[in-house]
Amino acid sequence: MTEGGSGRDPGPDRIRSIAVHREDVANALESTLRSDREVVLRATPPFSGRMRARLHALDAGGDADDGEDAGSVDGSDAPAPLHIDPRDLVAEVPAYPEPDETASEHPDADLETRRERHAENVEAWRERVRERVGSTVEIEVDGETRTVDVVALG
Repeated sequence: MTEGGSGRDPGPDRIRSIAVHREDVANALESTLRSDREVVLRATPPFSGRMRARLHALDAGGDADDGEDAGSVDGSDAPAPLHIDPRDLVAEVPAYPEPDETASEHPDADLETRRERHAENVEAWRERVRERVGSTVEIEVDGETRTVDVVALG
């Protein structure tokens, strides 16, 4: 199931495919676009041919993109987690619907109707994102870019 490597510390060079849940991709992308937080899909070591990437905020729990959370108790050189930008997983990221756009589309609607319409626009955006999860993604491994398959779940 795995490729390359010597069997010691399986690094990200062994990954052939990444499994992501469509909802996780939509959540990560929305958070990234709508806030100052950097939200990614993260696969953690030990790596294998098929990996599951899960939703992860880089500022959560104080860990940064430095791989500190990947080290082992004995101080070995365990590989750092792999972080994938949700924008890299979506083919043609659609523009996020802004409340002002909804208001201008429905100038005579009352506030509650505008809120409902905006919520509908956001849900339609999320559905487009879920539909557009790509079939491959480029990851960086030891300074080199590799293309791996994406398996979209859900």
